[in-house]
Amino acid sequence: MTLTRVEGRAYPLGLSNVDTDQIIGSDWLKTISKAGLGAGAFDALRAGGVSVFDDPRWKGAEILVAGANFGCGSSREHAAWAIADIGIRVVLAPSFSDIFSGNAFKNGILTAVIDEAALAPLMRAAQAEGAAGVIAVDLVEQRVETAQGASWPFRIDPFRRECLIEGLDEIALTRTEDAAIAAHEARIAAAERWLARTA
Repeated sequence: MTLTRVEGRAYPLGLSNVDTDQIIGSDWLKTISKAGLGAGAFDALRAGGVSVFDDPRWKGAEILVAGANFGCGSSREHAAWAIADIGIRVVLAPSFSDIFSGNAFKNGILTAVIDEAALAPLMRAAQAEGAAGVIAVDLVEQRVETAQGASWPFRIDPFRRECLIEGLDEIALTRTEDAAIAAHEARIAAAERWLARTA
């Protein structure tokens, strides 16, 4: 699935150091299926009472505004699966755990690195009522914009940016080299006939 621009409401989480155990608890790690993990997403935060994830104002939001060091902790890919399962396509934060960011990318989620100074105004924008709370994330332009006209650039690895825009996962990326792979296999088969399969 390609990702070029996501526009709509954004969950105003804003917390720093949200680890993967807070994103999806260990009780949910028994499955190897991505489906249904959204039911356990952010359970630890929801257990405390009122949560942005249960508030109807942000129901169906595809953007999450978070604080620094989002996705720290263990390397569980289930965290990215859970976020994707509740419909989040973009996470905006001043920094991310490298492993979480890699897992998110593999699951088609944009982890956009914003300046620390942009976090507070983005949180205010996300908390605004109705259409005033709309945020747009443009991956082509590498900018995040609010309904009030404020705009900030964000950072992303150029290779990941290209893959998300083109909708290329690891398999699709490999398939772009089909001709080169076939030519290589033909050369090997001709030079090393003993490697060729026999019926």
